[in-house]
Amino acid sequence: MQLGSLTEFLVKSLVKNPDMVSVKAFDDEDKITIEVLVSSDDMGRVIGKKGMIASAIRTIVQASSYLNHEKRVVINIDSF
Repeated sequence: MQLGSLTEFLVKSLVKNPDMVSVKAFDDEDKITIEVLVSSDDMGRVIGKKGMIASAIRTIVQASSYLNHEKRVVINIDSF
């Protein structure tokens, strides 16, 4: 499973409006950047208290990257 697909699956499982989720992955020389856009109503669900949900998403995706011998992953979460 690709890292963008994994991130999209995790985020869409959390939000009320999964159709409003946009995930794009960019492959740089030394890292993979994943941009996640969610509805402003769902932002709290994705971030969680004290950022615990966002941290868990980052941990899962980074672990998958490590197991597949891929690059470091940076996930940016924003709303529209």
